[in-house]
Amino acid sequence: MTVALVTGGGNGIGRAACVLFARDGAQVVVADVNEAAAQETVELVLAAGGDAIACAVDVSDAASVEAMVARAVAQYGSLDAAFNNAGISPAAKPFTEHTAAEWQRVIDVNLTGVFFCLQQELRQMVAQGTGGAIVNTSSGAGVVAAPGQPQYTAAKHAVLGLTKSTAQEYARNGIRVNAILPGMTDTAPMREYLGDNNSMVRMLPAGRMATPEEIAESAVWLCSSAASYVSGASLVVDGGLLCR
Repeated sequence: MTVALVTGGGNGIGRAACVLFARDGAQVVVADVNEAAAQETVELVLAAGGDAIACAVDVSDAASVEAMVARAVAQYGSLDAAFNNAGISPAAKPFTEHTAAEWQRVIDVNLTGVFFCLQQELRQMVAQGTGGAIVNTSSGAGVVAAPGQPQYTAAKHAVLGLTKSTAQEYARNGIRVNAILPGMTDTAPMREYLGDNNSMVRMLPAGRMATPEEIAESAVWLCSSAASYVSGASLVVDGGLLCR
């Protein structure tokens, strides 16, 4: 049976991915900095007849990430798929008004966190010798700038570089590494960011945001055997926004 690990699994796209992985028969490790939220996701999986455990993790801390992967292996015996989805989004403001601390926090979570997760996941998958699949969450901001969010833009661009680097290096180990680039998605942080401003949503080609499930489906597919020769890819999932 496939064992899948999802960071940021306590809400939004991560929660949807956990449910979808379980639907497809995977045993799921729901990892989140908010363990209570992770447990809520576990309850959803269990209620649907799946198998999952909650795991508290701070992806910006190497020791915490190492413990997360160890917990997954201790519980289920292996690690076959990983969705490195945890991330934060800063408040938008002029470039020169962002502080060093604000810059560093976003880089620590959105970029260094992916680096730490990749290291531990790759070590485990190589040791198993049976291959695996990893998906990293970048963003539309991985290819175009997010206005007022330079550190977010920089981190999401860099995630694509990590994805390509690891995909090439570990292809001979049977490990595939890809990235998804979600567009505007109907999650709590996005709703908070938009507030009462619906003009951005009306400007989207589809006239609506993606659901978390629509984004999560792409990550689950990339981890499946249906994508067995897809590696190093950057899959834009934005309803046509960036194809202008």
